[in-house]
Amino acid sequence: MKTLKEGDKVPQFTSKDQDGKEIKLSDYKGKKLIVFFYPRANTPGCTAEACNLRDNYKELQAEGYHLLGVSEDSQKKQASFRDKYEFPFPLLADEDHSVINAFGVWGPKKFMGREYDGIHRTTFIVSGEGTVERVIDKVNTKDHAAQIL
Repeated sequence: MKTLKEGDKVPQFTSKDQDGKEIKLSDYKGKKLIVFFYPRANTPGCTAEACNLRDNYKELQAEGYHLLGVSEDSQKKQASFRDKYEFPFPLLADEDHSVINAFGVWGPKKFMGREYDGIHRTTFIVSGEGTVERVIDKVNTKDHAAQIL
């Protein structure tokens, strides 16, 4: 699997958010988009990352950014994650991995000596034309907005 890099065109995708609403890449045509992938809703690192983006949402919006969070969690899990922390942006429930595969963020990982396949925590800054402007693969979960801004 090849991860998208700067200059790559993002393949069209369609997925459902936490409420079952269909979201497509084309919905963001002409808008700057932050797509952040996280391994699992309600885990410490993912919560810190999403809450940091929530806490800096106004600054991100002021720079013209729209946000999409993506994991392979179910709609129900994403909805409870959003409701618990009051996220003002959609969380895609990418159970079929269509978005994960489009961006190429699934692959082998290691945690506490165990090897397994999973989502690599990665953030993509996408231009209004659908091109990757920046890739952040060393995400600072506690201060992620600063890495973007």
